[in-house]
Amino acid sequence: MPPTSQPLQKLGFLTIGLFDEADPGRGHESTLEIIELGERLGFDSAWVRHRHLQFGISSPVAVLAAATQRTQRIELGTAVIPLGWENPLRLAEDLATVDILSGGRLNPGISVGPPMHYDQVKRALHPDTAGMEDFGYERVQRLLDFVRGKPATDFSGVEGFEVFSERVQPHSPGLGRRMWYGGGSLRSARWAGEHGMNLLTSSVVKAEESEDFAEVQLSHIRAFRAHHPEGERARVSQGLVVIPTDGATSEQRARYEGYAAKRMPRTATPQGPGRLMFAPDLVGPSEQIAEQLYAHAAFREVHEVAFALPFTFEHEDYVQILTDIATRLGPALGWRPAV
Repeated sequence: MPPTSQPLQKLGFLTIGLFDEADPGRGHESTLEIIELGERLGFDSAWVRHRHLQFGISSPVAVLAAATQRTQRIELGTAVIPLGWENPLRLAEDLATVDILSGGRLNPGISVGPPMHYDQVKRALHPDTAGMEDFGYERVQRLLDFVRGKPATDFSGVEGFEVFSERVQPHSPGLGRRMWYGGGSLRSARWAGEHGMNLLTSSVVKAEESEDFAEVQLSHIRAFRAHHPEGERARVSQGLVVIPTDGATSEQRARYEGYAAKRMPRTATPQGPGRLMFAPDLVGPSEQIAEQLYAHAAFREVHEVAFALPFTFEHEDYVQILTDIATRLGPALGWRPAV
């Protein structure tokens, strides 16, 4: 195994939080229990996905608000909130509130673009303004401005018994530096860097200048840092699907390998009109996965990760995978659990 001359500094995980339509409470409770387990295992961060009109977490900010009351140390993030579904001013209020409740542990990850299946949902989502909505970077800029304390109105002061503020309340001063952009293109990486955000780079990128996933992701990381005021110190988190099998049963190992095998064909060539490239899922003993990660050009450029848990596994599977990541894979990458 390559030497850990550059030890991994921050280890996180990402979960989608699936639930049964007939019993959604159990699925949400499972997500909260997984976050609590992550804290006990010493993970630095726990992230939740965002799914609209599906059987996954539709309100990650609300779920993380609950998580703030069941954890004390672990950082809590969203990966990612698609802003096309959101009003930036209202979202800024929610994010600041949860950050205050967490004691400054929130790491909001966001992205832009039209909502998925927009033609089918636009009448419900934006009935009066569907054709006028801006789904570009300006929507991110509005959110950043509100979170960072810029005025949202030209009115403030006392009116009767009520006191009004010109900026979003509550204001959480450190939150603006903990805003992440989920980007898969060179343009997004550059924009995030220019605007002082952090960069979430996942297992999906656009095959713009190459058809080698690691090369493409590496170019995004370097472009982001080249345009960021903090340069090489700018934060980047890599999110690949990683499934260590050290503590897995034979049945679990077979299921994990079957899951990865079904998804492998999409990693061979760019997919669809967007030319999306997918990283292979890494399944096997922690020592083997560590070797694969050290051979990954983009992994060698980052100091923190948020490994993604597979979509469709059971609660017990996630317990085993997280335990192996924290006790086997993390240490093999030079990481030390938080205390």
